[in-house]
Amino acid sequence: MSEFPASSTEAADESLSVHAIQAKWQKYWADNETFLAGGADDNRPRKFVLAMFPYPSGDLHMGHAENYLYSDIVARFWRHRGHNVLNPIGWDSFGLPAENAAIRRGADPREWTYQNIDQQKTGFKAYGVSFDWTRELHTSDPEYYHWNQWLFLQLHERGLAYRKKSPVNWCPNDQTVLANEQVVDGRCERCGAEVIKKKLTQWYFKITDYADRLLDDLNQLEGRWPHKVLQMQRNWIGRSIGADVDFRIEGRDEPVTVFSTRPDTLHGATFFVVAPDADLASELVADASDEVKATFREYLEKVQKTTDIDRQSSDRPKTGVFLERFAINPVNGEKLPIWAADYVLADYGHGAVMAVPAHDQRDLDFARAFDLPVKVVVDTTAPITGAMPVIEVDADGVPIDSAETLDDQHPSVTGVALSGEGRMINSGDLNGLSKRNAVARAIEQLTAAGTGRAAKNYRLRDWLISRQRFWGTPIPMLHHEDGSVTPVPADQLPVKLPSVEGLDLSPKGSSPLGAAESWVRTVDPESGEPVLRDADTMDTFVDSSWYFLRFLSPNSDQFAFDPAEAARWAPVDSYIGGVEHAILHLLYARFITKVLFDMGLIDFTEPFSSLINQGMVILDGAKMSKSKGNLVLFQEELDKYGADALRVGLAFAGPVEDDKDWADVSTTGAQKFLARAMRLSHAVSSPVDVLFKDGDAALRRGTHRLLADAPGLVEQTKFNVLVARLMELVNLARKTVDSGAGAGDPAVREAAETVAVMLDLIAPHTAEEMWEALGHEPSVGLVTWRQADPALLVEDTITAVAQVNGKVRAQLEVPAKITADELEALARTDERVIRAIGDKEIVKVIVRAPKLVNFAVKG
Repeated sequence: MSEFPASSTEAADESLSVHAIQAKWQKYWADNETFLAGGADDNRPRKFVLAMFPYPSGDLHMGHAENYLYSDIVARFWRHRGHNVLNPIGWDSFGLPAENAAIRRGADPREWTYQNIDQQKTGFKAYGVSFDWTRELHTSDPEYYHWNQWLFLQLHERGLAYRKKSPVNWCPNDQTVLANEQVVDGRCERCGAEVIKKKLTQWYFKITDYADRLLDDLNQLEGRWPHKVLQMQRNWIGRSIGADVDFRIEGRDEPVTVFSTRPDTLHGATFFVVAPDADLASELVADASDEVKATFREYLEKVQKTTDIDRQSSDRPKTGVFLERFAINPVNGEKLPIWAADYVLADYGHGAVMAVPAHDQRDLDFARAFDLPVKVVVDTTAPITGAMPVIEVDADGVPIDSAETLDDQHPSVTGVALSGEGRMINSGDLNGLSKRNAVARAIEQLTAAGTGRAAKNYRLRDWLISRQRFWGTPIPMLHHEDGSVTPVPADQLPVKLPSVEGLDLSPKGSSPLGAAESWVRTVDPESGEPVLRDADTMDTFVDSSWYFLRFLSPNSDQFAFDPAEAARWAPVDSYIGGVEHAILHLLYARFITKVLFDMGLIDFTEPFSSLINQGMVILDGAKMSKSKGNLVLFQEELDKYGADALRVGLAFAGPVEDDKDWADVSTTGAQKFLARAMRLSHAVSSPVDVLFKDGDAALRRGTHRLLADAPGLVEQTKFNVLVARLMELVNLARKTVDSGAGAGDPAVREAAETVAVMLDLIAPHTAEEMWEALGHEPSVGLVTWRQADPALLVEDTITAVAQVNGKVRAQLEVPAKITADELEALARTDERVIRAIGDKEIVKVIVRAPKLVNFAVKG
């Protein structure tokens, strides 16, 4: 067992091991419910601190150790600052890994899931995380997913939950739908099978109705969320401003609408492109020749095996099939050949685009591949302002004609589309207009003609929530014999998952729930007619989109959360987790929050006021993984070094947002530091009620500098710097004990108590033991931080820099109140400065007392 090393003269009880200390204080915290959040009668200011809840995939790993350390530091800090802190924990316990594990073992996913939860819970408690355990939740409990189903019904009632048939990423091995992010290089992220496209009728949440608010409200989070995350969200939503343009199709009654950000270039459209997997393509090819039909079928089969990301890659060769149909350009009546091409996506805009190859690179690449016409309608060589052009002349004053002409830049020659600014040409009465004016005029003309209108388009797609799995929230809808679909009445919730007994959970292309005959066949509670339950389950991102609110009323069977509690606690003040959740989880949580706001249940529109992203814990420069055999096991490190050394080592390893290489994490060094801190607390010999003001002045200044700086260090998440400063203070206090005023000096007690209280953030077991050794009652975790004495922050001396021509030549210890003349005179007498100046002439002296003097010299 690891023990705190002790010197012969300052012996803490050597029999008291690290693990005994951990057990002692963990029992105290549990018995006394030390970290419970205060109730409605607690008048302290409130802080809601939350780490992204874990998936119970097995034992905790080093990523968990880092994430929950940081959230615990923040939670403990606000308790020390006099706040009522809510720091809850739960498990994101539905999901495919549990189902796959159950299939492999022939077991119930419940068994695997809850065993792992128990294991992780034990790990969290051994790690000393200050959770309020009375609010623990599991998303796989019926008491939780009851309210997932309630939420679904609320969205359905408001027209925000609907069914449609659409192409989805399909894993033929796992037999389930995959999000784009779960497809890597055309293969399933989990099993490696080649992913195909498949059309299914599934449930969606209409997140696109909130696209503008989701985008615009990001401005509220500037400076409180990492800029990188905000930018990722903006790019994912991807708002574009332009026009919807209606194209007639020969032989078709209804026009086809396309979205374009450049309606000004309509005169440059020379062909029309439809996504091959769009219903429109199948409709149009129906009247083509048998040869084209066969070619199209073969092409569609290839496209369905290609990811959307690959289809939009700019360096892929352009492919397509002419459908033997034509669209009519609404501005000039020209016939445009219609092609099916994979670089257009079925769910972008309307699944079709007008192709303007002269001014769009993808269209140009396609046109060159199939020898289609290229018509320039923007002269990018024309000035777009009223400024006079600058004309270069030669030595004789003759103008030099060095500018390229438009013919020189023609895309059909250069292979490069003209995407810059310019003036319109070959565009009827738009000729001569700049881009901005031409776009506005084109929209006016389309609107007047009834062939178009101003529009916005988004990269964001509606949220597909259907999953063909067992281990998830059942969708609370009933399917009638006449094809209608109605909601399960709210008073019939929750619709519970059936037993797995007799069920085959192996992938078969439909949800395993569909095979549970006695479950799926039921009666409509209102009409008494036989109906079928919906056999799909919800995406687990639904579970995590609102879980932070369930912590406020975790045991209620009356509501998902109490709006009064939400008004007291929410939104979350500090949310901590990995950047891998920067898009989907955070976006979905923001969406559901806005829906709940519109329902009048909450009074805020953003769920997480502040976001902290931590880096990964890696090993020898590589991400840890079982397959690579480079795992560092959490429990082994905990057993070997103890929780506090592990916590200190991680906190000290580097900035929160940086990746930490385990090879650089010094748990041994952390052990030594904690031992020094512990010995310091045992060395103090002054009484508990001693007056600090009579203590050693230098040590008191060191203590109060830390008291002044520490709050800022924590709020700026500079936890590694805080550890370094604590180490400095321990060393300074030790020096005072050993070769200064001695262990009985009041300043030594003040320093030791300050270390104990602040160390609670990072090494809580050691901090409690120190606090007790110093003669105080527990818990140190609830002690308010002392305020720094301003008088002790005034420096008696300061280090001034002496420079010669900007280069540092000397550092001078000078009085803090030294004058400019005194500082210059002192610098002139310093031998290092004298040598640097030599016989050169001093042409200027710059003095910024008390920190800087610079001699500018020449010669």
